[in-house]
Amino acid sequence: MGNPHVVSYRPRLADTELTNKLASASTVLIEGPRACGKTATASQIANSKVFFDTDINAREACAIDPTLVLEGEAPRLFDEWQIVPNLWNHVRRASDNRRRKGNFILTGSAVPTDDLTRHSGAGRISRLQMRTMSMLELGISTGKVSLRDLLKRKTISELSATTTLPDLVEYMCRGGWPGTIDENLNTAMSFVRDYVEEISRTDVENMIGVRHDPDRLMRVIQSLARNISTDVSLATLASDIEHSNNGLQSRTVANYLSTLARLFVIEDLPPFSPHLRSRARLRKAAKRHFTDPSIAVAVLRSNPDQLLKDVSYLGLLFESFVVHELRVYASVLDANLSHYRDSSGLEVDIVIQTASGSWIPIEVKLGNEESTIDKAATNLRKFVDKVDIDRMGEPSNLLVVTSAGYAYQRQDGVTVVPISSIGP
Repeated sequence: MGNPHVVSYRPRLADTELTNKLASASTVLIEGPRACGKTATASQIANSKVFFDTDINAREACAIDPTLVLEGEAPRLFDEWQIVPNLWNHVRRASDNRRRKGNFILTGSAVPTDDLTRHSGAGRISRLQMRTMSMLELGISTGKVSLRDLLKRKTISELSATTTLPDLVEYMCRGGWPGTIDENLNTAMSFVRDYVEEISRTDVENMIGVRHDPDRLMRVIQSLARNISTDVSLATLASDIEHSNNGLQSRTVANYLSTLARLFVIEDLPPFSPHLRSRARLRKAAKRHFTDPSIAVAVLRSNPDQLLKDVSYLGLLFESFVVHELRVYASVLDANLSHYRDSSGLEVDIVIQTASGSWIPIEVKLGNEESTIDKAATNLRKFVDKVDIDRMGEPSNLLVVTSAGYAYQRQDGVTVVPISSIGP
C-alpha cells in the first residue's frame, strides 16, 4: 500500500459514541474498513493495548491460554481481534465476571467466517461501526444544517454552500482515509488503489483461507464500481464480468460479495419497507455501495477530469458519496438508511429512519437548477402520498441534497441542502 505521512489525531464523531458505549457496556466492539481510524480512535481512550497484527508473543499467548492477555488497565484494547477469534468467548466471559463497565475495546477490520462464536456477545458486547471520515470530520462541511434538527421538523435558515462541484469531485476521489489527509491528490488516490490491490490479493485469501484468483475478484469489484448506486442483480454482475473474460457463476459472485462485505469493502443500502396505501409491489433488492466511494474511482482508474466529463456516472457516484456522509451522521443519532423502489417505477434515493420512528425521504441531485429541484420535490410528494401516514406517521421533512447552492426551505415545505452544509 501507499505510505502516507503520519498525521496527528483529528477528533471523530465516533469518539463520543465510544465514550458513551463504554459507560454502559463492559465491552465495545469497533468494526469498519481497514485504515478508517478504528485503532487511533480506540487508542485515545484505552489505558492498555494489545496489537495482534504485529505482536507475535500476544498471538502465541492467546493460542495457549487467551486469559493470559486479558489482564491490563481498563479499558484494554485488543486491536485486530479477529486474528485470534478464540479470544471472543474469553472476553465475553470476563465481561460477565467483572462487575463494572468499560473493560475492553475490540477493533476489527474483518468479520470472522465462523460467526457462531460471536452470537453469545448479545447483551454483553456493544457494537460501534466506524466508517471513513466525513466532510465534517475533515473540516470541509460547515455542519450548520443538523440532521437531528431536520428529524425534529425544525426550519433551517438560508446558508450558502462552502464547496463547488469540482471540489466535491476531488473529495470523492481522495476518500475519507485519515492517513491521507495532508497528502496531495495523486498520492491519496494512489493509496486507495494500493488498498484495493492488497484486499484483492491478500485480505480475501486470509479471510476465506483458500487461494483465489485476485484478477477475477478485481473484475467483480470493477463491475460493482460500474454499477454503483444501483440495485444491479447477481446475474447482471456475472454477465458484465463475462463480457470481459470467461465469466462467473452468480453463486461465485455472491460468495465474493459476502467476503467483501465481511471485509467492510462494500456496504449495500437495504430496501425501505413502509406501510403503503397503494398496491404497488415493493422491490426488495439492495443498492450497491462501497464503504467509501473513492474505492469505485480507484478500481476504474478514473480521476476528477474524467468524472466531470461523465455527468451520468458522476451522478451515481455523488449519490453514493451522500449515502456515505449521511451514514456517518445517522450513526450518531441511532438512525438507519435505506432506499425505496416499487413496481410502478417510483424510486426514492435514501430514507433515514430513527429508532423512535421519525423518518425523512431524500432525493439526491448533482445539480441545483430549479427544474431539477422541482422534479425531485414532486417525486418526494408522490412517494409520501403512497405511504400509509396513519401507520407510519408524517415524515419529519422532505429533503433534497445537492452538490452546491444554498440551504433553504421551499414554500411547499421541501428542504434543499447542499451536502457541504450537513452535519449530525
